[in-house]
Amino acid sequence: MTEEVKSFQEKMIAILNYGSLNLAIGLGYRVGLFDVMDAENRPRTAAEIAAAANLAPRYVREWLGVMVCGDIVELVPGDDGQPCFLLPEAHGDLLARRAGNGNLGVYTQEIPLLTASAMEPVVQGFFSGEGVSYSHYPEFHDFMAQLGDAKHRQVLVDVFLPSVDDGCLVRALQRGIDVCDLGCAQGVATIIMAQAFPASRFTGIDISTEALDTARSDAREQGLDNIRFERRDAAELRRPNTLSGRFDYVTAFDAIHDQTRPMEALQGVVELLKDDGAFSMIDIAAESEIEGNRDHPMGAFLYTVSLMHCMPVGLLDGGAGLGMMWGRQLAERMLRQAGFSRVAVAPIPNDPFNLHFFCRK
Repeated sequence: MTEEVKSFQEKMIAILNYGSLNLAIGLGYRVGLFDVMDAENRPRTAAEIAAAANLAPRYVREWLGVMVCGDIVELVPGDDGQPCFLLPEAHGDLLARRAGNGNLGVYTQEIPLLTASAMEPVVQGFFSGEGVSYSHYPEFHDFMAQLGDAKHRQVLVDVFLPSVDDGCLVRALQRGIDVCDLGCAQGVATIIMAQAFPASRFTGIDISTEALDTARSDAREQGLDNIRFERRDAAELRRPNTLSGRFDYVTAFDAIHDQTRPMEALQGVVELLKDDGAFSMIDIAAESEIEGNRDHPMGAFLYTVSLMHCMPVGLLDGGAGLGMMWGRQLAERMLRQAGFSRVAVAPIPNDPFNLHFFCRK
């Protein structure tokens, strides 16, 4: 066996181990095992951990075997000789729900969910070249809504919006302006903004009837009277319509790269804005060419999420299929082609995954 073959064999073994760890960590996160182990921060037996989590001991013991072999959990001999298990505090800082915006454990659920949702349709797509319908992803979209809720509640109002236009946007929102959230899905960000800025008026737009039903229900539960949701195809908004020139500010949170007709959707944003209006497009921090993403710390993960979701839904009905990793260069080029006269790109505070494309009509 040559050194090159041996090296690649070792890499493949590592891939198999880490892929398995991702699945097991996702399971442990979902059933709350990391939170239970993190709460007491002391060695406990498998039976004690299972009892504290109200879970079946045999499943917990097997899961702990994965965690120990993967160096996620420490194996500590108990006083009576029974094996005990400890989640180091530094690991809890990234895996327990208390980690907040630094939580990496929550992301381990993405690949398993996407695999369960769309493995076979994506396999067929390799042969047919066709896209995959949103109907294959209900559980994944519910998960993304939960993830967005946790993330937006931490950073949207307190960190992101105050960073826009040197604070001018927040002052305008406090006075009262018209805002559109394009591709709002279940309305998480839209509702949070409407709660924070009662003097402003918010319109959420999405093409999914099911997502909008959830958004309307949640807005009613919150008693919000400054928000409404409309089912519209973003690409059709580029033509004069009842929303033309209505909005001072438009947002799109990780929504443009999923569009089947992204250029038309961006032109639709231009049509929606008042002459002095502004657009915040929040999208993935990446380069447009694969070579530029070779050193991206999560490049393989993000390309996989794109392959399993973003690209195939964007290919539906002969769509563009931009994918999540369309990159900064292409994004800037398309924004200018869509009709924006000024495009500024900046990192987002406390968000290493995305960039803020701030545009003026």
